[in-house]
Amino acid sequence: MSEEIQAKAPETSAPEAPQAASGPVPGSGPARSGGRPGGRPAGGAPGGRGKFFRRKKVCKFCTEKIDAIPYRDVRLLQGFVAERGKIVPRRLTGVCTKHQRRLTRAIKQARNIALLPFATRH
Repeated sequence: MSEEIQAKAPETSAPEAPQAASGPVPGSGPARSGGRPGGRPAGGAPGGRGKFFRRKKVCKFCTEKIDAIPYRDVRLLQGFVAERGKIVPRRLTGVCTKHQRRLTRAIKQARNIALLPFATRH
């Protein structure tokens, strides 16, 4: 039985496809390391340390069932204002669109009556 297997030899191998010319591909830009555009290694986390799973952010006001955002509650509003005085965008805070609009209005009202600063000095 083993003699039959050894007796079979590959007949003819398929002709190899011509290889593309080596060198940069037009329009590809400078050569970079890594498997992704921008030189980042494929795999998710910076530095190629593996996959990083980011939980979907949930609106704080929806979970706590806060409908009206009070402009007088400075401690609540300060969590949504950056150090320099800018309103933090909803993609960073996880607040839903409806509450982000109300939050923005409350922050602006608090600024107008001097509960929150418009900007800090640097």
